[in-house]
Amino acid sequence: MSKTQKDELVLGREPRVDLLPPEVLAFRQGRSTRRALGFGVAAVLVLTLGAIGGSSFLAMSANQDLMAAQNETTDLLTQQQKYIDVRKVQDQVKVVQAAQEVGASTEIDWRDYLTKVQQTLPPQVSLQTITVDSASPLATYAQATAPLQGSRIATLSFTAQSPTLPQVPSWLDSLAGLPGFVDAVPGSVTLDQQTNLYTVNIVMHINQDAYSKRFETGKKK
Repeated sequence: MSKTQKDELVLGREPRVDLLPPEVLAFRQGRSTRRALGFGVAAVLVLTLGAIGGSSFLAMSANQDLMAAQNETTDLLTQQQKYIDVRKVQDQVKVVQAAQEVGASTEIDWRDYLTKVQQTLPPQVSLQTITVDSASPLATYAQATAPLQGSRIATLSFTAQSPTLPQVPSWLDSLAGLPGFVDAVPGSVTLDQQTNLYTVNIVMHINQDAYSKRFETGKKK
């Protein structure tokens, strides 16, 4: 054999023939498929059991929390029963306080206020009569029908006497410094020939700034 014949490349493989019946091949493929399906079913079963277990654990934990909350609520209700009388007293106190606020909502410390009026009198002038007409918690105080007159909650009508002609304008200026002052209207000035005393009448209106507010909530003492 020549060298050229020895180096000759032979293409192709050794021919082989699979003599197994198709049923055997199909059985082998089916077995692999069944094995894969078995693993899949097992995995699904494990996941399902895990989910069921987790849900059961969460349910048990939630039930325990619920029972603990119910027990705590029962304990609180039991403790509240001990203080029910105290709560009743507190409610009664609140009712009384509310009644005081309503009842005193139109209250004016007239003793203090009239003392302040007395202090505004000019020298040698003395108060003779004082009439007070004020609002009440049950009715709205009547307001003036004339224009340009301020809102009022009380009216003071008083007369004063003086051995000399009283200085009414200066007195009105002093009255204007009183709390709640709205206006003051002087009446006629007359001279009593027997006593030689001058008499003057004044009508004064005051507003809600004169309220004492004794029982007002949050009032500073």
